[in-house]
Amino acid sequence: MDFIIRPVRQSDSAELAELRRMPGVFETTLGNPSWRMEQTEKFIAGLGDNDFQFVAEAQGKVIGMAGISVFSGARLRHCGGFGIMVHRQWQNKGVGTALMKAILDMADNWLMLERVELGVFADNTGAIRLYERMGFVVEGKKRHAAIKNGEYADEIIMSRLLSEQKKS
Repeated sequence: MDFIIRPVRQSDSAELAELRRMPGVFETTLGNPSWRMEQTEKFIAGLGDNDFQFVAEAQGKVIGMAGISVFSGARLRHCGGFGIMVHRQWQNKGVGTALMKAILDMADNWLMLERVELGVFADNTGAIRLYERMGFVVEGKKRHAAIKNGEYADEIIMSRLLSEQKKS
């Protein structure tokens, strides 16, 4: 099946809220089963000039979202934080890769970000492999960083440097 990548719209709120609380998705993010549409509406409405969000859409339905936020402050302007979520039925079908390529193109060619960083649960091996394919490297581990399924979970911190990408 085909899908497109496009900027997020306020009208995506209901589908994104549904995606954010979907089993197979919320466990890999800091979302939870009670995530409400109003929270998603507020999130999208509150996006600022340094927030860049794309969605993947197939057959008129949102199937994934990824974004980057440029850090504030003159000394951090070269850095951004990355996040992504993909519908469970669309995982391992190229949606995550396409969303990441769109975000990294924005980061590299339009924002000139030297550093993009992310956090991922240590047991999310599929996502870690994707991030490594996109040039991210592990920087460390935050032990007991979040609660997942009633237990403390570790978070792997990864980053990608534009200067290193240009060399390879």
